[in-house]
Amino acid sequence: MATITTKALATDLNPLIDRIQAAAAAKTPLRIRGGGSKDFYGQALVGEILDTTTYPCLLGICSYEPSELVVTVKAGTPLNELEAALAEKNQCLPFEPPHFGQTWDGKHIMPTFASSQTTVGGMVAAGLSGPARASSGALRDYVLGVDIINGKGQALHFGGTVMKNVAGYDVSRLMAGSMGTLGLITEVSLKVLPIVPAEATLKFVCTQQEAITMLNIWGGKPLPLNASCWVKDEGVGVLYVRLRGAVAAVNAAIKNMGGELQNSASGNATVAADWQALRNQTLPFFNLKEGESLWRLSVPDTTPDLQLDAYGETLVEWHGALRWVKVRAESAATNPMVLREIATRVGGNATIFIASQAINTRNTARFNQLSEPLRRIHRQLKQEFDPAGIFNPGRMFADL
Repeated sequence: MATITTKALATDLNPLIDRIQAAAAAKTPLRIRGGGSKDFYGQALVGEILDTTTYPCLLGICSYEPSELVVTVKAGTPLNELEAALAEKNQCLPFEPPHFGQTWDGKHIMPTFASSQTTVGGMVAAGLSGPARASSGALRDYVLGVDIINGKGQALHFGGTVMKNVAGYDVSRLMAGSMGTLGLITEVSLKVLPIVPAEATLKFVCTQQEAITMLNIWGGKPLPLNASCWVKDEGVGVLYVRLRGAVAAVNAAIKNMGGELQNSASGNATVAADWQALRNQTLPFFNLKEGESLWRLSVPDTTPDLQLDAYGETLVEWHGALRWVKVRAESAATNPMVLREIATRVGGNATIFIASQAINTRNTARFNQLSEPLRRIHRQLKQEFDPAGIFNPGRMFADL
C-alpha cells in the first residue's frame, strides 16, 4: 500500500532550492531526472543530474480523496506506487501513462517495461498518454495543479485540486510535456476516475484503410470505444478495438459491431496483458533491430492510410490519430525530413521517438520545428521561468 504523507513544508525544499540557486549563479546546466525511464526521449541529454528520487521531500502521496476523485502526490514518487493506491479504491489514471524502463544494447536505447523506474514527475514532464488517450483525454487534461521550483530557486504553486480553478495562464497544464525545461516539478494534483465495470476486445481482420474507415464510422455513434490498435500479424492486417463502460453498453456494442470477441465483459487476463504491452511498448512491433528508429506521427484521425510501407512497418493507435512507424536503417532514417513532410501535408507532425545511432546526434531535431511565433512564445516562457537557462537545456529544441 502506498504511504500517505503530509504536505511538505517549504523548508523541506531548501536543499533543492539551494542547489538550483547555486547552479543558476554559476550557469551550470541541471539535468532533471526521475527514474530515467524516458532518457531516450527528446534531444541529447546534458548537465549535472538532479535526481528527484533521492530527495525525501519529493517522495510519497500527500493526500488522496477517493470521494473527490483527486490525488496529490510528490514528483519523485514511483508511478506504480500511485497506481496501486488508486487501484485499492477501484480508481485509476484514465489516460494510461506508459511505464518505460530502458536497456542499452551497445548501439541504441530501447524502452522496456520497468514500472519501478517511472516517477510521477517524469510522467507529467514527458506528457505521454497511452492507448485510451483518444477516448479518455490526454495527461494534461487531468492535471489540476502543480508545485514547482523555477530557475531562480523560487517555490511556486499553480492551480489547485478542482477543475474550475484557473484564472489567467494555465501554468499547471503548461508543465505537462515541458520535458523539465521550465522548472523542477515537486508536487502534482491529478484528477482520477473510477475503473469502469465492463471491458471487452473485438478483433477484425482488415487493411489499415478499412480500419481507419470503420473507426471513424464508429466514432460518430454512441459506442463505448476506449482504445484501438491496428497492426500486421504475420503479414495480415488486424484491428483490435477495446470497449469500456457500463455492462449493458459494452454488451450492446459487441452485438452491433461484429468482429471476433477476444474477451468477455468480465475481462480476460491475456487480452489485458496485450493492451498493457501496447501501453508500455513491449509488443513485438516495438522491438528495434540495429539501425532502426521509431517515429511517432500525430495526424487527424480521418487521415487515410499514408502508404508508409516503403519506410517500415506501421502500427496505428488512437482511432487513427497516432501512427507509429518502425523505420528501417536504409530508408527515412537517413533523411528525417521525409516523414515530417508527409505528416505536415496532412496537418500533423512527426517525432523521432527513439533514434537509431545514425541519427542520434544533437543536430538532428527530434521534434517538429516551431514556427517563428511559437518559437518566440517558447523563448519568452523559458526566459520567465528559467532565465539562466539551466534546466534541461536543449532537451526539446537545440536552441532553447
